[in-house]
Amino acid sequence: MGTVTAPYRVCVVCTGNICRSPMGEIVLRRAFGDAGLGDVVEVDSAGTGGWHVGGPADPRTAAALRARGYDDAHVARQFAAEWFADKDLVLALDAGHVRALRALAPTPEAADTVRLLRSFDPAAGDDLDVADPYYGDDAGFELALDQVEAAVPGVVGAVRAELAARRNRAAG
Repeated sequence: MGTVTAPYRVCVVCTGNICRSPMGEIVLRRAFGDAGLGDVVEVDSAGTGGWHVGGPADPRTAAALRARGYDDAHVARQFAAEWFADKDLVLALDAGHVRALRALAPTPEAADTVRLLRSFDPAAGDDLDVADPYYGDDAGFELALDQVEAAVPGVVGAVRAELAARRNRAAG
């Protein structure tokens, strides 16, 4: 059977890359590792804006992650159009991020890599935005993390299926 030499790259994107997208990055990275895919799937995150570039995750994000046993190490970055060339899946945290990312995409194919994270959660229904906790209290951060965690199994399953399809195409 053929092998996939290039890693599958996922980027999780929110507004400032200090609340929701670090949650998505950290939870997904662990889930891919737990699924035995940590060596073939790379996960990072970014924001649509550059206000917090170089800074850590919001302290409330870090606290919510630590309370559930996750790492909280993070440095904020801003998504750039040229990143699309290296990303297989760009997971937006709300509809505004989808619009911003698709407008930034240099090609229709790049725009097609953008999906809402919660679209991978079959229980999400029509509410596909991860709630923005930034202006709220700790409960908002817990809700956002709940929503991220609920979508992660679907993301892992979809990526696993895509990797299998790539292996099948390579095998020929």
